Amino acid sequence: MAAAKKPQVPAPVLVSTQLWLAKSEPETYSFERLVREGRSSWDGVRNYQARNCIRAARPGDLWLFYHSGKSPALVGVAEVTSAARPEPGAETFSVVDVVPRFALRRPLPLAEIKADSRLAELALVRHSRLSVMPVTPEQLTALEELAGQPLRVKQGRRKPGG
Repeated sequence: MAAAKKPQVPAPVLVSTQLWLAKSEPETYSFERLVREGRSSWDGVRNYQARNCIRAARPGDLWLFYHSGKSPALVGVAEVTSAARPEPGAETFSVVDVVPRFALRRPLPLAEIKADSRLAELALVRHSRLSVMPVTPEQLTALEELAGQPLRVKQGRRKPGG
């Protein structure tokens, strides 16, 4: 008699293989504006380390959207939709296109992020001036637990440009 096969449980659908956190002051460019516009080129980054992160980003990568300024918090999730290209008028620097995927149910404040020892090595905590930074899968898991929701699962996915 053959052994019964265990049912296959599908793995979560990952948005990306690379994970990034990008900061913007909401007065300059907010997640809400990205949602309204539906797409944006992430430009104006003038730090070479952040520029290198942009150059490493690939279509499909997860882009955690963080508001800096008066109420610093992780607020949304976007997706990279283009390879890096030179920024027009500032070819030393690079841009990628991003589209919004979903807003967090509640903003995840910087104070909560800093209070979690699992995130002590997160570049946001260690190098707070960096505007685009990598996030490890383990750090993403900790952020998901703090946010109380999955951040890597496609939610309300739209076609790029749609």
